Amino acid sequence: MRPSTRARLADILMQRSDERELRELLMKLRQEHRELDDEIVRLETAGDEDQLQVKRLKKRKLQLKDQITSVEDRLTPDIIA
Repeated sequence: MRPSTRARLADILMQRSDERELRELLMKLRQEHRELDDEIVRLETAGDEDQLQVKRLKKRKLQLKDQITSVEDRLTPDIIA
């Protein structure tokens, strides 16, 4: 194999590894986002909700949503129209 072919192969393998890691991270972030949503609903329906705790959970949920969007953007190829 020529050096340039080896380099391209290494790049492709690295991209696949990075993509796999990003997809795993995305799954974890989405799972945590769903769990926070469930916890918020549970607290709000319990009647004796802690407003400060709910506010903190909602803030964390928004942060997760931003992270999810960022990872999705990295996984979606740029298409020049």
